[in-house]
Amino acid sequence: MKIELLLEPLVLITHTLPEDWIASLRGKVRAVAGPENATQLAPELADLLGEAEGLFCLLTIPVREELLERMPKLRVVSNMAAGVDNVDVAACTARGIPVGNTPGVLTDATADLTMTLLLAAARRLPESAQDARAGRWKTWSPTGWLGADLRGATLGIIGMGKIGRAVAERARGFGLRLVYTDTASCPDVEAALGATFLSLDELIRQSDFVSLHCPLTSETRGLINETVLREMKPTAILVNAARGPILDTTALTRALAEGWIAAAALDVTDPEPLPPNHPLYSLPNCLIVPHIGSATRGTRKRMAEMACENLLAGLEGRRLPYCVNPQVYQAK
Repeated sequence: MKIELLLEPLVLITHTLPEDWIASLRGKVRAVAGPENATQLAPELADLLGEAEGLFCLLTIPVREELLERMPKLRVVSNMAAGVDNVDVAACTARGIPVGNTPGVLTDATADLTMTLLLAAARRLPESAQDARAGRWKTWSPTGWLGADLRGATLGIIGMGKIGRAVAERARGFGLRLVYTDTASCPDVEAALGATFLSLDELIRQSDFVSLHCPLTSETRGLINETVLREMKPTAILVNAARGPILDTTALTRALAEGWIAAAALDVTDPEPLPPNHPLYSLPNCLIVPHIGSATRGTRKRMAEMACENLLAGLEGRRLPYCVNPQVYQAK
C-alpha cells in the first residue's frame, strides 16, 4: 500500500513577525518569513513562489500581476493592513483568489495619532522642542513659539469613513467646527456630530485644519495638488494619516517653503519611506513620523491575528472573515 504524506500548505510571510502574533498558524502551515524590515520580496521567498499556497503580506510589498503569475498554487492573499492599494485586487479576483484585509481594528489608534499630529503641528511642538534642546530657549517669551487655537477653528475632514468619523468624534471635544467631504453626504454623521458636508473646494477654503482620511484610488491619487494647496488658508495646517500619494509631495514642499500654508504633519509620505535628504525634513513647519498610525501593541497584534484568520480560512476553503473581493465566491 502506498502511503502519501500530507504536508501542511506552504505560506510565505513577507516580514518576520513576533511569534505570539501569528501563533494560530502553528502546526497548520509551513511558514517561511522574510526579513523584519523588508522593502521588497526577499530572495528566499521569491525562490518558493511556485509552491506557495498562501501569501501573508504587509502593505509595503506590491502584489501585482507579475507576482501572481509566478504563484500558480496561490489560494489566498492576506494583507495585514486596512487598505489594499498594494494588491491588484482585480487580478486576484480574475484568478478566483480571495483577498483579505484587517479593517476596523486600527480605527482608534489611527484617529488618536491624527489628533496627536494635529495638536503637535498646531502648537509647534517639534520646532519648540528643538529650540529648547539647542539652547534657543532663553526665557519665557510672550511672543515665542505662538501656535494655533483649536476651539472655534474649522477642521475639514476629507474622507468620512471609520477613521474620519473617529477623528471627528475626538475633534469635537476640542471645540472644533467640523466640515467634511466624501463621495456622498453622511446624514448620520451630521446628526451625531454636527458636521457639515461641503464640496472639496469649499472645504479647502473654509478649513483651518485639513485632515486626509480617504482611501488611495485612481481618483484620489494626487488629490491634494498645487491648485488645492494654493486655495488653502495661509494659516492652515494639513495632516495626512491616510496614504502618501494622495498628497503631491513636490507641491507640498513648495507650499511649506513659500508659505502657501502654515504647516503639515505627515504619518505617510510619497515615496515611503521618504529619503533622509528630502527637503521636507529641513523645513521647521513640517512634522514627519514613520507611518505609525496603527503602531500600538494591541492594534498591531490584533491586525496580525486577523490576517491569520483570513489566511487560514482561505487555505481551508472557507469564506474569508474580512474579504475585500467577495465576488470571488459568487462564481463558485
